[in-house]
Amino acid sequence: MLAFLIGEAFRNLRRGGRVAASAVLLITLSLAALGAFWVLSLNIGSAVEQWRDRLRVVVYLREEPPAGEVEGLLKKIEGVGGIQRLRYVSKAEALQTLRRQLGGKVSEVEQLPTNPLPPSVEVTPAPEASTPEGTRALIQRLSALAEVEEVQGGTAWVEWLAQLQGLLQLIGLALGGVLALAAILTATTATTLVLHARREEMEIMRLVGASEMVIRLPLFLQGLAQGLVGAGLAVGALYGAYRLALPTLEPLLSFTLGLSRAAFFSPIEVALLLGGGGLLGALGGLAAKGERPA
Repeated sequence: MLAFLIGEAFRNLRRGGRVAASAVLLITLSLAALGAFWVLSLNIGSAVEQWRDRLRVVVYLREEPPAGEVEGLLKKIEGVGGIQRLRYVSKAEALQTLRRQLGGKVSEVEQLPTNPLPPSVEVTPAPEASTPEGTRALIQRLSALAEVEEVQGGTAWVEWLAQLQGLLQLIGLALGGVLALAAILTATTATTLVLHARREEMEIMRLVGASEMVIRLPLFLQGLAQGLVGAGLAVGALYGAYRLALPTLEPLLSFTLGLSRAAFFSPIEVALLLGGGGLLGALGGLAAKGERPA
């Protein structure tokens, strides 16, 4: 029985002709558009996570505490919450770091009458505080401490990447949604054409006692097949484009986002795309309406 139903589904697919091919094409385009933005969003999401891991907040102190009070000051700063690690940087250590950074221009530093650099505390936010909102709240709490002169935290880049990721997801969903709706309508049209072409055959099946489910199941399977074929083509096209663009993409992503490798879909995500294609086609098959003879 199953072999008969599957065979009927593919015969129906051939009967659909150009309309069925159009449905497959639209499903391919909708999932390819959605998948392209999804891949971009995955890579930007990886960059956001990496930058969050590297995020540091620098707390500049009003004056250098005596050596015996440093530990107490660090505990006070840690007490504001949302801190994973912290490290005290004295005025002398800050000056040594500046000398290393200047290299050949170190003589300019030696001409300074006094050490102008402030002492500071380098703070690594805890995971729950490494989001843009969490880091802003942490900076506000640190700024309220009496010993603190200024707090700096490089959250602007992370915020911009997070906003870009959200925008890409929105565009991908909107474009993919419009194309998916068109694909469902086209799959419905293709299945409806088959329904009209098989009116007499289906009526004979009813007369000999076939259930409505047995009669319509091949049409449902036709839509499902259209969706799976379209999804497979979309995944293949996306992977081909990914492999072709990889030599150019990887240096660009490394330079702009700090990613060592461009990511593609995991097997689970590929399965989700295939399932999405099958669902689009199946919905088209279920929505088809044929005139049932009286």
